[in-house]
Amino acid sequence: MHIDIAGLSPERIVFETSPLAELGLALHALSEPGHHPGLHGWATATAAALEPDLADRLHEADFLWRSTFSDIFLPFAGVHGGDGGAGATLAEDLDILDRLDDERFVLAALEFTCALYSAGGPSPLTDGRTRNRVLDLAAARGPKQMEFSKQLLADPGSMRGWLRRLFEDCDTAFFAATWQRVQVQLAADARHKTEVLRHKGVAAALAAASAALSLDEEAGRIDIDKLSEGSADATGRGLTLVPTSFGWPHLQVLYAPGWRPVIHYPVLRPELPSPASVELLQLRLEALAHPLRMRMCRNLARSPYTTGELADSHGVTAPEVSRHLSVLKRAGLITTRRRGRYVLHSLDLTVVARLGSDFLEGVLR
Repeated sequence: MHIDIAGLSPERIVFETSPLAELGLALHALSEPGHHPGLHGWATATAAALEPDLADRLHEADFLWRSTFSDIFLPFAGVHGGDGGAGATLAEDLDILDRLDDERFVLAALEFTCALYSAGGPSPLTDGRTRNRVLDLAAARGPKQMEFSKQLLADPGSMRGWLRRLFEDCDTAFFAATWQRVQVQLAADARHKTEVLRHKGVAAALAAASAALSLDEEAGRIDIDKLSEGSADATGRGLTLVPTSFGWPHLQVLYAPGWRPVIHYPVLRPELPSPASVELLQLRLEALAHPLRMRMCRNLARSPYTTGELADSHGVTAPEVSRHLSVLKRAGLITTRRRGRYVLHSLDLTVVARLGSDFLEGVLR
């Protein structure tokens, strides 16, 4: 993914917090606790304490934050004529959401259909063909999505009110206390990144925010290391970076046409590992795709082996083993150490565990 910032003044790149954005990722963590191993305790306790009515209402709309992250949680980026600033409180953010015109609100809320996010084109509020397409896609997603889409297209104002009451009830039930706990860390992170931007420049500030962000100075763009495609132009609107305590390992990027680009990045805690690059992930998966390397990993997971031992064990030549070991080593999957005149190779179980427990259990079985 890319964001064009050629000629953009550093003063138009801002770091700031957003309560509504944080609520969106908190709701995602409640819906998908498996994505957020560091939040299991919070998610379990919060879900158990929800009143049944609120839990049911959250279930009705969870497609807005479960598999996609709707831009209704970042409304400051889409208000026509706005200054691009988020609210200091959830109520202020919800007031900004109320200022989104109906077309932008509806398109943001329909993002889960994956039909209109970056395509542009006629509005489903005015174009019958687009409307039918949206309803077909919603029906394919499920009955909840279909009913929501019908009501949204028929009466956007009513759905605005329904969502605002839902978010206000979340605030009362759990989010006010949660925001009070995390906002200090988020505000401190935003201030720190702003100082890095001011004194060390854009490249340093991006690197401080996430290892997945980098500046291509020659092209005048920000490169974002994600397994998805998209581009945005920040030169006319500026760029906002929003820290989150609930986001890890997700890095969200708002790049909708006509909206201010936003990068929603997780604040890493010491106990959380920094995610590997997409290039390194591809190297590792390709390295493990070869059947002989898979069998070699089974040996190397149990104890250190020399090249000769692996060659004897698998009935191949030592040079062939060396070639396969080089692939595994480039992918960062094995470690080597010397013992006298022997070089011993071992599988790095910590790295492999991060790729997936099924593979690790398979080679240890």
